[in-house]
Amino acid sequence: MRLLPMDKLGPHERDGGVVDFGILLPWISANNGDRLFVKLIHERDQFMQDVPAQRFELQHSMDSSYGDYWSASIPIGGLPTPNLGSSRAGSVVRSGSNGGTRRASNGSHRTPTGSWGLGGRYLYRYELESPLLAAPLDWIVDPYAREYGTGQQSAFTLGYEDHAWGPIEASWKTPELRDLVVYELMLHEFAWNLDGAIERLPYLKDLGVNCVELMPVANVARSVDWGFEPIGPFGPDERFGKRRDLQRFVQSAHENGIAVVLDMIYGHTGEHFAYQYVYSRLGYRENPLMGPFAKDMFGPSVDYHRAFARDFFFTVNQFWLDRYHVDGIRYDCVPNYWDGALGEGYSNLVYNTYQAVAATGGEGHWQRFFSNGGMHLVQCAEQLEAPVEVVEKTYSTCTWQNETLSAFNAVAQGDQTRLTDLGFRLGLDNYPEQAQHNGHTLAKSAFQYLENHDHSRFLCNFGTQDIFMGAVLEGDRSRWFKLQPYVIGLLLAKGVPLLWEGQEVGESYHVPGSGFARIGRLRPVRWEFFYDDAGRGLISLHRNLLALRRDNHLFRRGTFYFHNHWEQWQSRGLLLFSRYDESGYALVALNFTDRDQQTEFWFPSGGTYRQALGGSDNLTSVVAGAPTLLNVPSNYGGVWLSS
Repeated sequence: MRLLPMDKLGPHERDGGVVDFGILLPWISANNGDRLFVKLIHERDQFMQDVPAQRFELQHSMDSSYGDYWSASIPIGGLPTPNLGSSRAGSVVRSGSNGGTRRASNGSHRTPTGSWGLGGRYLYRYELESPLLAAPLDWIVDPYAREYGTGQQSAFTLGYEDHAWGPIEASWKTPELRDLVVYELMLHEFAWNLDGAIERLPYLKDLGVNCVELMPVANVARSVDWGFEPIGPFGPDERFGKRRDLQRFVQSAHENGIAVVLDMIYGHTGEHFAYQYVYSRLGYRENPLMGPFAKDMFGPSVDYHRAFARDFFFTVNQFWLDRYHVDGIRYDCVPNYWDGALGEGYSNLVYNTYQAVAATGGEGHWQRFFSNGGMHLVQCAEQLEAPVEVVEKTYSTCTWQNETLSAFNAVAQGDQTRLTDLGFRLGLDNYPEQAQHNGHTLAKSAFQYLENHDHSRFLCNFGTQDIFMGAVLEGDRSRWFKLQPYVIGLLLAKGVPLLWEGQEVGESYHVPGSGFARIGRLRPVRWEFFYDDAGRGLISLHRNLLALRRDNHLFRRGTFYFHNHWEQWQSRGLLLFSRYDESGYALVALNFTDRDQQTEFWFPSGGTYRQALGGSDNLTSVVAGAPTLLNVPSNYGGVWLSS
């Protein structure tokens, strides 16, 4: 894979207010009678009826690697003010050394209060004229834009100044995989925008989180959207803030000891992604980037058989890692572009991304990935169909997997026979802890979760309430205590624990399995829950468990052993597992029933064991191999840690 020439793609400002535009459109050529225009307007003027967008023609040439290339140089800061009120509709004003055109639509070019030529944000889009089209194709979003405006508009800032990265970027280290505690959030729902999210970072640090996984931040067509139909992959959507806001967020996260992983969509796009929108409207049988590949799900598919497609998304990956200093990528819907461990799609992308980061040698901000003799770039697959295979056979370091969640849900819904399955899932049975790839040794793991954006809140398993005529349901928060044994098991199990925004205060939204209400409704975190009985109880439990995980090496890196004895424990609604290493031994006992229970356990070593979840149920003078009586509270559990 190769990096695209981003220095000539998208808008780039030069001295004197001149902005260069460039876009690759293979097979769209002036030789075929095609013409391409860019329409520009200052952001302040976008809703003013007497201030039309200015229209400039781009020139066609050939790129030696990718074919048809269109470009223009437009002196925005140096254009004279049009003669207001005297232009006829359709008149053309020549401007710029490249012969570009500026044409008015509907009379005058602008009002006396128009902002053309001033600094600040400009909105733009492309328009294509072709013999194959009855009318010009307007509202083409620039696939190489770094900023975006409302709707299907790209943007750039005249007089833009790059973010000045702080000193933390010279010392920050991405946490090692087994030390991660991940918090998934959707910016709009968590804190509305990037500024709000920055204010909440100290809260996440205090909670015990050291990594945030941001749901998609790239540009989409709708204002209320999960973000999984991207149309502009090289910059943050305007809903959340500007590109410098996202850079400030990443820096602030690092200053709070928190890594940032981005959820990226590389297997499909939105309908208005330029390489889908333009070529489908032209009626072309072939497409230089889009087309069937592996499984076609959730939108137009990317065709990784094409070198241009492979280079495009490799460039997107490197762009975010380089310009935004993020610590890793979560690859959405891997089956969309999974053609095997040696294929041209997903596995090829993560391999080349790994090699590109390794090739930096840890210079500059890339140093964050290199520590303790290893490279700690997070590459997390959402490969729910073959999660073990994707971590075993590719350069993925981890994966989402629904196996543990499925067992959790079954137990919560009353299927006690699934407790045995849950015990093995909590230990990530069959998952490797590391793997060799071409002489590289990579740490491996899988995410463990009770909740994520794809599913209803776990609380819904214990009953729902009808909020509005059957169309809006919510979990019954009066039953919050039923969550406790599941939370204990999750946060002390093997793997990378993931919390979904608001889980720690008992958020209770129900999510439909399909339909527009699934992705087209905002479900903001209700921070008032922090102060009620359910919220206080759950936040305290999460804090205590995450502190226990942080302060005890064995919960992060120790051996996991499931004590599988149906008659002794699972048949009674109990589940027991141990975590241990050279530093000590811990027994975790979970009680999923509504009654307090007593049970016996045979500790492998004698001595004193502290009840790490509080209370007075400490164990003294334990004799190795002899039965010790344990008290396990209902809908709760116990953690006995060797002293």
